[in-house]
Amino acid sequence: MTDSEIEITADLVRELLREQHPDLEGLAIREVAGGWGNQMWRLGDELAVRMPRMEGATGLLRKECRWLPVVAPRLPLPVPVPVRIGEPSARFPRPWSVMTWVGGEPLDYTSISRGDHAADTLAGFLRALHVAAPAEAPASSDRGGHPKEYTGAFENFLRAIAPGGFSADARAVWDVWDDAVAAPEWEGPPLWLHGDLHPANVVVSDGTLSGVIDFDAMFAGDPAWDLTAAWLLLPAGAGSRFFEVYAQADEATIRRARGLAAMKSLFLILMGQNGEQGLPGGKPTWGPAGRAALDRVLTA
Repeated sequence: MTDSEIEITADLVRELLREQHPDLEGLAIREVAGGWGNQMWRLGDELAVRMPRMEGATGLLRKECRWLPVVAPRLPLPVPVPVRIGEPSARFPRPWSVMTWVGGEPLDYTSISRGDHAADTLAGFLRALHVAAPAEAPASSDRGGHPKEYTGAFENFLRAIAPGGFSADARAVWDVWDDAVAAPEWEGPPLWLHGDLHPANVVVSDGTLSGVIDFDAMFAGDPAWDLTAAWLLLPAGAGSRFFEVYAQADEATIRRARGLAAMKSLFLILMGQNGEQGLPGGKPTWGPAGRAALDRVLTA
C-alpha cells in the first residue's frame, strides 16, 4: 500500500482495538492534531493511539516503544509512555501504539507567559534526559552530526522560503550558521536526546511547559541538537536563564546549538508557508513559531 491508499478513521482504530486489544475498544475515540509521521487519536481520558501515516514512520514507532520506557522514569515532566503495541494486520499493514495521554496545548497553538518557570522546567528536563546512553542506543540517520554536515540543508531551506517569508537579513542568518560550523565538535560521550524539540512537540498549561511528546526521533548524540529548544521554545529573554540552570553546556556546544536552531527555525517557516499554500505536509501554525524563534536566534 502507498501512503495515500490508507485512510485512517475512527472506525478503523476501533476495529484494530477490537481485534488486538479488546479491553480498550469501549473507550471513546476522537481525532486530535498529530505530528509529522503519525495520526493521533485520543482514547478515553488517559490514552492516545498513534497510527503511522507513512512507511518510514514504522521503524521510528518501534524505536520509541523500545527505548522511551528506558528513559521515561527519570524525566521530571509527563511524557507519552507506550502501554500497548499493535501489530501489522490485514486491516492496517503497519505497527501502531497506544500511549499515555499528556495533557496540555501544543506550543504552536499557544504561548508561554511564565518564561522563567519554563526555562527552569526545560533545563531540569534536559539535565535529567542528557545522560550517557548505552552502546546499543540508536543513532540517527538524518540528524545528530556537526552542523558542517548540514550546510546543504540549511541553504536549501533558506532559498526555499518565499521572499518576505521573514524579516531577518539573510546575511545575519548565514553568520549564525557559519559560527556554528566553525565551533569545535562534541567530544563527550553520546547522550540521550529527544531529537526533535520544537513547538509542536511540547505542551503548555498555565503559561508554562507541562509535557514533552513525540519521542520517535530519540537518539544518542551531541546535546546541541536538543539545546536548540532554548530558542525554539522559550520566549525572548528566557534563554540565558535556561543555560544558567542547565549548566552543562560549554561555549562550543551553545554555538552549535544556536546554528542548529537557526536551521530548524527556517524549516518551521518553510513548513508554515507550505501549509498556508495548502501543500501536502504543510503546517500553518509552524510558520509564526519559526519566525519568532529565528528572531530570538538573531538577537541572542
